[in-house]
Amino acid sequence: MSSTILKSSKFSVVAIAQAIAQNWGTLKPYFLAAPQAIALAVFLVFPILLIGVVSFWEFNGFSMTPAFTLANYKSIFSSTVTLRTYLNTFKFVAMVWLATLLIGYPVAYFLSFHVNRLKWQVLLFLICTIPFWTSNIIRMISWVPLLGKEGLVNQLLMGIGLIDAPLEFLLYSDFAVVLGMVHLYIIFMIAPIFNSLMRIDRTLITAAEDMGASGFEVFKEIVLPLSAPGIAIGSIFIVTLVMGEFITVRLMGGGQAASIGKLIQTQIGSLQYPLAAANAMILLIVTLMLVFSILRVVNIRKEL
Repeated sequence: MSSTILKSSKFSVVAIAQAIAQNWGTLKPYFLAAPQAIALAVFLVFPILLIGVVSFWEFNGFSMTPAFTLANYKSIFSSTVTLRTYLNTFKFVAMVWLATLLIGYPVAYFLSFHVNRLKWQVLLFLICTIPFWTSNIIRMISWVPLLGKEGLVNQLLMGIGLIDAPLEFLLYSDFAVVLGMVHLYIIFMIAPIFNSLMRIDRTLITAAEDMGASGFEVFKEIVLPLSAPGIAIGSIFIVTLVMGEFITVRLMGGGQAASIGKLIQTQIGSLQYPLAAANAMILLIVTLMLVFSILRVVNIRKEL
């Protein structure tokens, strides 16, 4: 009996091996993608599912109980403070996106079209990344001696007579939070736009100029449309990073600014895990909606 089972098992293994060998060309991509898919499922999909489950648990202020309740979500949508925090987060996203685009696009354009030699393009691009060689916290703290009431900026402005009293909005305000985020994430807008601009066929621009197109018309009809995928990728980076930001809000806001990421951190610190999980799920859904909206407007497959 055992020998029969052993023979049948060997036959099954051989049959499976032969089937894999015959269809290796078709199965090869799946085997290559399997490790990444497994890691993605274990370390991303499964934790998100757990967060979704916890978001429906009951919490009485002292302990949480496995159950199914919509009380956590109802409390979020019925809280004026929470809704204002979401609006404040959207404001940060819009302001940081606009600032990084207005700063990052000219920088990427200059590197692509006004620096002719490749080695200088690479060198200048690396210079743009120098601030990102240090910790985010260190970079945030470095703004304090610059923007504080007794900081260098206020001392300079008072020294030349432009102001009579220190400007308080420079630090521990929404302005400081936006400035800190722009400082942190500007490279995520520059890099994809720079990549898009470098991939534009220069003969298209030459042909347009030969046909009498002005510099503005060349930019409007050729450069800007062909760089749109880079703008979209940079926008996705900015949106996803700013939506969950809490360290910059804490350090640069000084308790005067609020965001959903900071709210979730506070709820976790006070052991309100179901409520924090509910906020995390809403934040995830909103972020995905923004990302899908960007993808519907611009086709980024050209960059992939």
